[in-house]
Amino acid sequence: MNFKEIKELIEILDQSSLTEINIEDKGNVVNLKKEKETEIITPQISQQPMQQVSPQQGVMSAPVSTQSSEEVNTNAVEDNLQTINAPMVGTFYKSPSPEESAYVQVGDSVTNESTVCILEAMKLFNEIQAEVTGEIAEILVEDGQMVEYGQPLFKVK
Repeated sequence: MNFKEIKELIEILDQSSLTEINIEDKGNVVNLKKEKETEIITPQISQQPMQQVSPQQGVMSAPVSTQSSEEVNTNAVEDNLQTINAPMVGTFYKSPSPEESAYVQVGDSVTNESTVCILEAMKLFNEIQAEVTGEIAEILVEDGQMVEYGQPLFKVK
């Protein structure tokens, strides 16, 4: 394994819920473990008088959600648009090869099983399915762009 591959493994581990990755490649063994982070909270004392802030200013207020857990999982965004998010860290490709046309373009209809792009991670090319039904409203990333886990890739009507 080269340094770049190990660095990609570290990024994948960091972005995932995994706590450990063990890989053996051509006699080389790589063991990566994620340690639990401990958060240290220290009180800060201010000499200035406290100011009262209204919730409309957004300070010290948390949004209250009235959505059910099923509604939250639909990735709904403004105007009934849904997003197709990256399921992993990788490089985004809109087509299976540079010579071929893109899997989808703005205006194309997709179903749950429609392949919309490829994400390359660790020299593996992973076809990504829409997992939603609708029409592609916007493509949010460029061909060859590195994407993060959970990053929106497409908007779907």
